[in-house]
Amino acid sequence: MNIALVAHDIHKNLIVDFVIAYKHIFQKHTLFATGTTGKRISEAAKLEVTRLRSGPLGGDQQIGAMIAMDDIDLLIFFRDPLSALGHEPDISALLRLCDVQRIPLATNVATAEMLIRAMESGFLSWREEIRKYDTLKLNGTDNSI
Repeated sequence: MNIALVAHDIHKNLIVDFVIAYKHIFQKHTLFATGTTGKRISEAAKLEVTRLRSGPLGGDQQIGAMIAMDDIDLLIFFRDPLSALGHEPDISALLRLCDVQRIPLATNVATAEMLIRAMESGFLSWREEIRKYDTLKLNGTDNSI
């Protein structure tokens, strides 16, 4: 699965610790992250992370584009809901895209743990089934409709 990782400054240590704690799961997947978050995860956890731009400089939008193209399967975004951020519209758009594209989204460590454990147990395999079905519809080979 392709997993996107984002964290606001106040939660960067938390996301690094989270990835280290579940490294045995994350190392089996392809990771993407915004700038500093990706650098810190890569260095601390010794995992390969495709780094995008910093969130305020377009990284959130890059992840959003990947979500819109169905190139992300899971988003973990430890955001700071108590601080006003200049790029709040980008954040809102990213969260909205997850809803539209049916992307599992965790915005806190409790939900992230549930999603990671669900992924490890195979409970997110429904995403692959949806892709197969959508491909059949696009190719006109689905006879169930």
